[in-house]
Order: sequence, then structure tokens, then C-alpha cells
Amino acid sequence: MKLKILYFAGLREKLGESSEDVDLPAAVGDVAGLIRFLTARGRHWEALGTYRNLRYAVNQEMARLDTPVVDGDEVAFFPPVTGG
Repeated sequence: MKLKILYFAGLREKLGESSEDVDLPAAVGDVAGLIRFLTARGRHWEALGTYRNLRYAVNQEMARLDTPVVDGDEVAFFPPVTGG
């Protein structure tokens, strides 16, 4: 299964990239599984597991941890943003 992953705001800066195409094992079936898979890569990707209030979207629709992901989906991660 192949997904397009988009990273925004501080997460993009931490990872040093705004997007990537990822080949996933068949065992990954939802957003929670995707986060576990990505964080298991270590290094900067562990940041995904440290954000409180991390938001995600699947195919440009806000999603939950149990939202399914399938081949060809686009998943976006939005960390909390502060502003003034």
C-alpha cells in the first residue's frame, strides 16, 4: 500500500520535509497504525508521537485515529500552532 504523507507547520520543520510517499505493510489499516509505523522509523519521526492535539486529515477530510487508510490515500499531519 502506498500513501502520500503531508507534514505541516513545526512538524515539517522538525522532519525537514513537507511530504513523502510511503510504502506501508498490509498490517497498517488506520491513522493510528500509520503513526506507529512512522514513529518506529526513529529519529525525527518520533516527534509524531510526542505532539498533544496532533490533527490529521485523510484525503483532505479531518480524521480520527481509527479512520481507515487505503492505497492511494493522502494523509496530512497538523501539529498545534500558536500565533498572536
